[in-house]
Amino acid sequence: MKSIKLPPQLRKRWELVTPRDKSMLLLGAGVVGFSMIWWLLLSPAISVLKSADEQHRQLNAQLQSMSNLAAQAQALQSRPKVSFDDAKRMLDTLVKNNFGDHAQVAVAGERATVTLKAVAPEVLISWLTQVRVDARALPIETKLTRNTSATTAVWDGVVVLALPPP
Repeated sequence: MKSIKLPPQLRKRWELVTPRDKSMLLLGAGVVGFSMIWWLLLSPAISVLKSADEQHRQLNAQLQSMSNLAAQAQALQSRPKVSFDDAKRMLDTLVKNNFGDHAQVAVAGERATVTLKAVAPEVLISWLTQVRVDARALPIETKLTRNTSATTAVWDGVVVLALPPP
């Protein structure tokens, strides 16, 4: 066994220790050294390896979702522009078809204000999607209140939309 260079005082003490105690001390130092290596180097790497598959699955799901959103955005961007007058006509048609006499439209400049009375939530959601896609109108402000006095919950309020510029 190769001897370790120790300061003279430590060397004298080491020589006084019995061979059995030297073995125990070296074994203890080895256990402590291995533990330090484990906790500082190996354990973090192993935990990263254990979680890598789950992180990979999550990142793939996020990538797929973002790819779908990018495809939708490109599809929307590739659609032909809608003029202000066409957007206004489409908005009027969508309001009439979806809400009947439960809504009124007022246009001022590039903004359209739609006042709603007793509109079902499903109809409102569908209408907002249609307005965004077909009339290219973007909701910029909403003031809706849930009215539960009816047999089913309905919405009352105002939706302000930005129409395409003239």
